[in-house]
Amino acid sequence: MKRKRENVWLAVAGIVKSDDKWLVVKKKYGGLKGKWSFPAGFVDEGETMDEAVKREVLEETGIEAEITGALGIRSGVIKERISDNMIIFELTAVGGILKAQDNEIAEADFRSTHELLKDPDSSLMIHFFLDKNNVSSGFSTHDLNPGSEFGYTNYKIFNLH
Repeated sequence: MKRKRENVWLAVAGIVKSDDKWLVVKKKYGGLKGKWSFPAGFVDEGETMDEAVKREVLEETGIEAEITGALGIRSGVIKERISDNMIIFELTAVGGILKAQDNEIAEADFRSTHELLKDPDSSLMIHFFLDKNNVSSGFSTHDLNPGSEFGYTNYKIFNLH
């Protein structure tokens, strides 16, 4: 049974690489509707973060993946009251058949870094994690603005590499 998330949210995102391409989705809803983003979703009750990211990747894209590391943490506050937190994992595709989930996902694809960085429909997180100019070596904190459509009053990404 799923319960209301209250005002503290925990989510995961999976940055999945296969043959020098990245697994991305276009959501059918929310602030990322129509934009390329990494597969992501909430951690469910009774589930660890690593289980959740593998489940979300599989549910949204049909791709089975294994975790190879943790890349960062996104932490934000929505409308000055909801603490929205996400762990960003790095994964490698190990199987499955690419197919967008009908309910939530309009499109799922593997795209090159170049394709994603030049596409105006790529999300802030895609630009942050794939553009080598944005990511410094070692731990760092970045105050960012994902856009007014999300309602964030505070938004940060902590780079773990």
